[in-house]
Amino acid sequence: MMLKHGLHLGITNYSYLVFNQTKEPNIFLWNTMIRGFVSNDCFHEAIDFYGSMRGRGFSPTNFTFPFVLKACARISDLHLGIRMHSLIVKAGFDCDVFVMTSLLCLYAKCGYLNYACKVFDGIPDKNVVSWTAIITTSLLDLYAKCGNMEKARCVFDRMNEKDIISWSTMIQGYASNGLPKEALDLFFKMLNENLRPDCYAMVGFLLACARLGALELGDWASRLMHRNEFLLNPVLGTALIDMYAKCGSSAQAWNVFKGMKVKDRVVWNAAISGLAMNGHVKTVFGLFGQIEKSGIRPDGSTFMGLLCGCTHAGLVDEGRRYFNSMNRVFSLTPKIEHYGCMVDLLGRSGLLDEAHELIRSMPMEANAIVWGALLGGCRLHKDIQLAEYVLRKLIDLEPWNSGNYVLLSNILAASHKWDDAAKIRAILGERKIQKVPGCSWIDVAGVVHKFLVGDKSHPLSENIYAKLDLAKDLKAAGYVPTTDYVLFDIEEEEKEHFLGYHSEKLAIAFGLITTAPQDVIRVVKNLRLCGDCHEAIKLISRIAGREIIVRDNNRFHCFIDGSCSCRDYW
Repeated sequence: MMLKHGLHLGITNYSYLVFNQTKEPNIFLWNTMIRGFVSNDCFHEAIDFYGSMRGRGFSPTNFTFPFVLKACARISDLHLGIRMHSLIVKAGFDCDVFVMTSLLCLYAKCGYLNYACKVFDGIPDKNVVSWTAIITTSLLDLYAKCGNMEKARCVFDRMNEKDIISWSTMIQGYASNGLPKEALDLFFKMLNENLRPDCYAMVGFLLACARLGALELGDWASRLMHRNEFLLNPVLGTALIDMYAKCGSSAQAWNVFKGMKVKDRVVWNAAISGLAMNGHVKTVFGLFGQIEKSGIRPDGSTFMGLLCGCTHAGLVDEGRRYFNSMNRVFSLTPKIEHYGCMVDLLGRSGLLDEAHELIRSMPMEANAIVWGALLGGCRLHKDIQLAEYVLRKLIDLEPWNSGNYVLLSNILAASHKWDDAAKIRAILGERKIQKVPGCSWIDVAGVVHKFLVGDKSHPLSENIYAKLDLAKDLKAAGYVPTTDYVLFDIEEEEKEHFLGYHSEKLAIAFGLITTAPQDVIRVVKNLRLCGDCHEAIKLISRIAGREIIVRDNNRFHCFIDGSCSCRDYW
């Protein structure tokens, strides 16, 4: 007998040879070998061995199921697990507490808590393992999905024995709730416990890398698993495509997509959205044509990718056509996010009246995202009157968002409405609303470095600020720090004094002194890239002869030789 994945060192060649030399191995020997594989983390081999056992005409027993189910759980093979569930019922083992507890753990591990609870309810004599599996997994999942990671961590820390399910739930919870650094830290802690990442831990880690733009870390993590595990698993493959795309490496994202053995709609959507955010609009349109030919019906997420691509490229006619085809051709009702994309597209193209009219005609109430999209158009085309109207709407919808108050106050002051401006500032003070600070991250040699505006906490601060003194070169190249953008950029990083020390400039300076001349400098910012920084980075890319990629909260900017991929349209 030959195994597809080869032998793990923990299972000796001797035991395997003994089994092969047994003329008529009985079910006890088959079960022993399967258990040996699982105990040594050879989960694929265990499943292969189970398949061979079935091929020889042996029926699984109550000693076979627990270990095969554990193997399914560890490699997230839910499809085989469901088939096993059916076989368990047919074989009459659905009352066996050990078999059903293993099935319960499989469903819980794969995130199917409804199935897990049904299995749990059907266990006649629940043991400590089954109670622990359902309670801890449910609690962790509940707190993580509700965004209460402090309580989730309390439950996690009190667990005497943490299985891979618990680690995966926490890592995904941190990554999904805006705590990517915590997700990375916990992932490394899990590795130190000699636990091998499963599908869901890896997805959480890649999501955290995507949020931080940590390309080197994400690339390193992808090598912890065999590449075929990504290419055969749409969940893993989608996470890897998303990570590469959000880190600005569209070529790697494209290569993963091309290599996927199974391309479901989620995989197609990940490729379309990823390429759209990187500005590869023609490729996106081509993929949309392919998805139709492949027989997969596009959904709302597909059209979000298309509309975002149109927005970044300023393709108004194409955007209108795709938006209208949703209902007319594909019988899809546009959701509020699709309207938001269209408002963004029209507003950025200077069609502010049409964008405003679209908001009025929406079948649902516009939310802050939609009004914010219109504000973006006002910002780009300096329409102060409409911006004032939009900001008052936004303050009603987001009374906690300091940026809206500061922007409105600034616009009122510019219109000589001094009393009104003072009132807005007073409200901001009375409500003690905290401003979101501008923050940028850069991944160098697998370590993520964080910078705030005017930050001097980094160990290399002196070198970073010295590097920023290439201001003389910038001025010689024609750069003059300008406050022209302050009126509409005030909510990002307010003080004019700090124009030269915005977080993205600090991160780029750090990249210039710590990376090789041929390396691409990749920076992620939590807010919109301000106009002054955009002009400065274009010149830095030319003077330093470096490719600089900045992802802000709106799009990618790829700076090469004094030009930006956005063509100053963002």
